[in-house]
Amino acid sequence: MKLLFIFIVAFVSACSAQQKVGNSPYKKEVEDVLRNQVLNKAEWALQQQPITVTAQSSPRSAGGKHDFYSEGDYWWPNPVSVDSPYIQKDGMTNPDNFVAHRHAMIRLSEVVGALASAYKLTGDAKYVQHATLHCKAWFADTATMMHPHLLYAQAIKGRFTGRGIGVIDAIQLMEVTQGLTVMQNAASMDKAVLAASKKWFDQFLQWLTTHKYGRDEMNAANNHGTCWVMQVAAFAKFTGNDTLMKFCSDRYKNVLLPNQMASDGSFPQEMRRTKPYGYSIFNLDAMTTICQLLSSEKDNLWDYQTADGKSIKKGIDYLYPFIADKTKWPLKPDVMYWNDWPVAQPFLLFGANAYKNKDWLETWKKLEHSPKVEEVIRNLPVRNPLIWIN
Repeated sequence: MKLLFIFIVAFVSACSAQQKVGNSPYKKEVEDVLRNQVLNKAEWALQQQPITVTAQSSPRSAGGKHDFYSEGDYWWPNPVSVDSPYIQKDGMTNPDNFVAHRHAMIRLSEVVGALASAYKLTGDAKYVQHATLHCKAWFADTATMMHPHLLYAQAIKGRFTGRGIGVIDAIQLMEVTQGLTVMQNAASMDKAVLAASKKWFDQFLQWLTTHKYGRDEMNAANNHGTCWVMQVAAFAKFTGNDTLMKFCSDRYKNVLLPNQMASDGSFPQEMRRTKPYGYSIFNLDAMTTICQLLSSEKDNLWDYQTADGKSIKKGIDYLYPFIADKTKWPLKPDVMYWNDWPVAQPFLLFGANAYKNKDWLETWKKLEHSPKVEEVIRNLPVRNPLIWIN
C-alpha cells in the first residue's frame, strides 16, 4: 500500500511537471481570440492551389528550376555602373530583388498553418486533405518539388551565387512541419505524402548540418545563429531526430543564451543594427520558439539560466515594456518598418503560457494578429499559434 502511494505521488508529480512544460493555461482564451480568424483563413487556404519554386525563376540564379533562389535584401545596384557588383545599404530593402520563391514558401506556411489550425479546432478531414495536396507538390512530386537545400539563397549579383546567410529563409517551413505534426495522426492523412515529407526534411537537415553554408549559419553570432537552431529543432522534432534535438537544446543553453544576451536581458548584436527594435523582437521570438519546441520535463528551457543569471525570462522582462509602450524605446527608431512593429509576437504568448503571466497575454490579445506588411510577415515565422500550444 505504501509503495502504491509513492507511485501515485510520483505519477501526479510527473503529470504536474508536464502540465507546466507542455500545456497552455490560457488555451481557451487563445482559441476564443483566434477562432474566427483561423476559420476565415482556412477557407482562403482551401481555395489555394500549390505554387512551388518551379512556378517562377530568375535569370540571375545559378541553380535550376527546382532550386530555391533569393537575393540579399540590403543589396542594391551600383549607381556607377549597372554591370558592377551590388553594393550594401544596411537595413534598406531593395524592392527589385527576386523574392518569388520566398513568397511561395511563405504562402505554403500560411496555407498549411491555417489548415492545421482549423483542423485542430474542428477535426474536419477536409483541412488535412488539402494541406497534403500542397505538401505533395513541395516535397514529393518530382515535377514540382523543391530540392532539399539552400545553395542559392540570398545571392548577391556580382558577388555570390548563394550564402550561408540565406539559410534563414527556410524558417518559413517551420509551420509546415508543425502543421503536419498536428495532423499526422488524422485518419485522412495521406501517409505516403507524410513519409515523403519526413524524408525531405531528413535530407534538408543533413544539408543544414554538414554543408558549409549551414555550418556558417549555425556559428553566426546574432539572430541568424538563433534561427539556425530554431529551424533545425523544428525539423528534427518533426522527423524524430532526438540527437539533433538534444544538440539544439545544448546549443541554446551553452552558446545562444550566454553569448547573445547581455546582463540586462537585451541582445547587443541586434541593438547595434539600423533596425534594433525589429531585430530585438525577432531574436526574442526565435529564442522563445526554441524553448517552446524543445522544453520537456527533464530539460525545461523556460527554467534554465546561466551561471551569471541570463535566462529567457530576463529577455522577455527586458523587451516587454517597449512592446506595451513603444514610446519608452531607448534607441532611435528603426530606419524602416518602425511603424509596423509590434504585432502579436509569439514571445508574448509563449512566455505568458510558460510563466502564467496574464499581463503578457493581455498585451498579446490587443496586438495585430493578421499583419499585412510583407516584411513583418517574413519576420514572423510563428503566425498560427494554435498549432504550437497544447
